[in-house]
Amino acid sequence: MAIAELGAVVLDCPDPGALAAFYAEVLGGTAEGEGDWIDLRLPGGRTLAFQAAPGHVPPKWPAADASQQFHLDLTVNDLDTAEKGVLALGATVLDAADRSRNWRVYADPAGHPFCLCAC
Repeated sequence: MAIAELGAVVLDCPDPGALAAFYAEVLGGTAEGEGDWIDLRLPGGRTLAFQAAPGHVPPKWPAADASQQFHLDLTVNDLDTAEKGVLALGATVLDAADRSRNWRVYADPAGHPFCLCAC
């Protein structure tokens, strides 16, 4: 029997509203709240939350001396189409040069790494 159930994944960031809007465009869902905490209620019942973090320093990828701590894997049907979409929303390429892989690495507008992964 499990001790707990995952409530939400929370990302620290400088602007919770802006980052919630980015992920709402990427993943769908509805942003709830305002100010220092925004919940993004995703299809399927999951929650991705965004918390204001004054002085937020984005993780570095790849960097052995400044670990990324975590990243999100986002499953997509078409890598090229998804890449165009996330770049138009403000993501930046971290490592998408190897087009033979079934995944590519990006950073969201606050600098958190995420992967687009072909299903």
